[in-house]
Amino acid sequence: MGSPHMSDSAISANARDSFAKRAEHVRERANWMRRRLLKMIVDAGQGHPGGDLSSADIVASLYFDILRIDPKDPAAPGRDRFVLSKGHCTGVLYTALAASGFFAEAELDTYLKPESRLNGHPNRAYLPGVETNTGPLGHGLPVGVGIAVAGQIDNAAYRVFVLTGDGELQEGSMWEAAMFAGHRELGNLTVIVDRNRLQQGARTEETNSLEPLGDKWRAFGWQVVEVDGHDHAALLAAFDAAAEPRTKPRVIIANTFKGQGVSFMRDQAGWHHGVPNAEQYAQAIAELDAEMGK
Repeated sequence: MGSPHMSDSAISANARDSFAKRAEHVRERANWMRRRLLKMIVDAGQGHPGGDLSSADIVASLYFDILRIDPKDPAAPGRDRFVLSKGHCTGVLYTALAASGFFAEAELDTYLKPESRLNGHPNRAYLPGVETNTGPLGHGLPVGVGIAVAGQIDNAAYRVFVLTGDGELQEGSMWEAAMFAGHRELGNLTVIVDRNRLQQGARTEETNSLEPLGDKWRAFGWQVVEVDGHDHAALLAAFDAAAEPRTKPRVIIANTFKGQGVSFMRDQAGWHHGVPNAEQYAQAIAELDAEMGK
């Protein structure tokens, strides 16, 4: 008898089932992150819920499926590097780090409180898992490019992922870094643009137009892919493709909505920062619970 084997159709079905389970796990994690970060913002009386919510699906995809990281050894030389260039969105980063095991979930209750390690901007001197301090916009991508260049020189296997906001792309330092990354052919670098089309106070296209955004990246020598930034399967497929060997840096333009998951925040510039009142918070949690069928 020959060795047992599965038909191509069975293999494909198994692969599809596995991918669906990956996407469902990410969806569950993203929903938990949204509920938890809203509680943090309400308790602290401050925060940036709009951008936290728009990027939750992206960050959940990275931390709970893609990144090769070990919370027990956060400085492992071979770890993947994640840089939150839009550094004001700490709610989404801290919930991902806590859920990944970098620190106890209970510490999230100290968010933005005196002497807390959970600052309004991430600080690598305080928290394991934070690769670099960010906050002033335009800094994260240049640092990420430097990390990728170091990996290229060392012929290291780690990958570098940078999450930027679209409003942040109005900073000249971002395009200087993009130009240099294209010149160096940094195939170990992936940038994700949280393309929610809103910044503090207005739409990006009313403030300083970014379109045609994909063509701008291509002009600097980047591979470009555009996805629905709230479609977990599409995000995972884009990240899987980004992990394949290549000689160009890759940008994933993730089309999102500011305040995603909460109806009264969705696509509203006023929720770039702000704090829900008790009634709004209860409504937000009810909507997120309903999304998961609770």
